[in-house]
Amino acid sequence: MPISDKTRKVLWGRSGNRCAICKNELVIGATTQDNESVVADECHIFSPQTNGPRHDPSYPSEALDSYGNLLLLCKTHHKMVDDQTATFTTDILRQMKSNHEVWVSQQLAEGRKPQPVRLRRVKQNIPAFLSRLTTGTEVLGLVTNAMAFSFDQDELKSQEEVGLIGGFLQMVQDWGDIGADLGAGDRVRTAYELTRLLQELEEVGFFVFGGREVQLLEGGADAEPSSWPIAIVRVLRNDSDSIVHLNSTT
Repeated sequence: MPISDKTRKVLWGRSGNRCAICKNELVIGATTQDNESVVADECHIFSPQTNGPRHDPSYPSEALDSYGNLLLLCKTHHKMVDDQTATFTTDILRQMKSNHEVWVSQQLAEGRKPQPVRLRRVKQNIPAFLSRLTTGTEVLGLVTNAMAFSFDQDELKSQEEVGLIGGFLQMVQDWGDIGADLGAGDRVRTAYELTRLLQELEEVGFFVFGGREVQLLEGGADAEPSSWPIAIVRVLRNDSDSIVHLNSTT
């Protein structure tokens, strides 16, 4: 169903006529020759389109055009979050919306300068190298409680490779999303299945590497930046030039 008038009013009212990222006004005043210009988009967090950004078939269809699934952005930042879905996940968009609405309700009245919400990399938090992952327990430990994921793989040469690696990375992301809520038994079964997939990848010539980078989420209503851990997973051929062998010495 289309976005209702009431939903639009609530979204615009709580957003304060400002983009949730850059804080710029979204209605440009009229000139002596022209009427006002609206430079905003009512953006979906979960796309209603099957091939759209952040689409999730399990998300209730009746909620797609609800207030909870909408975010008010300028047109520039709407395109940015839809082009860069690995960075701007559903979780981070919801956090941006929440921070922005608190800022609108509490800080505009105090006359504070708008602070855009952004992710900032910290040099010392960027891993110098990624470690090889050989067990499902290591994979679960890496992705549990991560706020976002960064996946990549070597160029694939067959549909079989696409299916195997795509299935592995999808499983890693799925379990990363809910890993903190897994009971002890589910964690054991999940770790076992991930170990089996790692072994299948190794049998066809692939190694899996991983690490974490903790970025900082800044701006919005929060005075202090908050940690934003990103789980990095790379699937490389075992003869890849990117692999560096570290020989231990005794």
